[in-house]
Amino acid sequence: MPELPEVEVVRRGLADHVVGRRITAVRVLDVRSLRRHAPGPEDFALRLTGRVVAGACRRGKYLWLPLHSEDGGAGDALLAHLGMSGQMLVSTPDATPQKHLKVTLDLEDGTQLRFVDQRIFGGLALSDEMVRDGGADLPVEVAHVARDPLDPLFDPAQFAARLKRRETGIKRALLDQTLISGVGNIYADEALWRVPLHYARNTRTLRRTEVDTLLHHVTEVMAEALEQGGTSFDALYVNVNGASGYFDRSLHAYGREGEPCDRCGTPMRRSAFMNRSSFWCPRCQPRPRNGRF
Repeated sequence: MPELPEVEVVRRGLADHVVGRRITAVRVLDVRSLRRHAPGPEDFALRLTGRVVAGACRRGKYLWLPLHSEDGGAGDALLAHLGMSGQMLVSTPDATPQKHLKVTLDLEDGTQLRFVDQRIFGGLALSDEMVRDGGADLPVEVAHVARDPLDPLFDPAQFAARLKRRETGIKRALLDQTLISGVGNIYADEALWRVPLHYARNTRTLRRTEVDTLLHHVTEVMAEALEQGGTSFDALYVNVNGASGYFDRSLHAYGREGEPCDRCGTPMRRSAFMNRSSFWCPRCQPRPRNGRF
């Protein structure tokens, strides 16, 4: 699943190519991509046509495009979640349709915004209600999502205090989007390797210095990935122009089972974790004695 750096790359592309443009036509090719929009595809198309995209925003892994109305008003937004394989691509209307093209939005400058989704875990919807959070407006559907470490208003002390009240494995905590957003499997493994910490370390046993060091590495690894366009293991993770990121060449943990640890040379291990995998070094990141998480 795309994580914060990949979603932020898409947001920046939308800011460059879509913001300020008027939507002139909407075509829904697969209603499954609108399952989060209860009124249905006709309502979706009718309400978007003629609207001007006022911005490109993100909270964790959610994207939204605030909309201006004909009279200059605001108050709703086009909400998007990429799921496992969603793509937001800027193209031209006459370009060859992608195999899994689901929704198209024609823009007044002659370009077209396309939502492509092979596995259909992502989707689009119109959000009618915006809520105020620390000086920013965000769709009510996103209000439960915590800030991410790259957000200027992210509060490390508050995160550390909330983490201390939990009794769970540190990786489970990092993947909890209500506690800290944007961190997924790849960057959790990378940050934990850098600290180093085992993924099953109990959060109650963490010292504040360890939490601060972990946050530093979470922020650092995602910033580095963002500079390189994110991590692309296959053709599904691309920016709005269809280009892949290349941070996968810099990974120290994720996907490196059996390869020597870049720090100590010990073969890396892979463990089943929450229907996913965790990659770790048995020497640098020894399993805690009571590591049941």
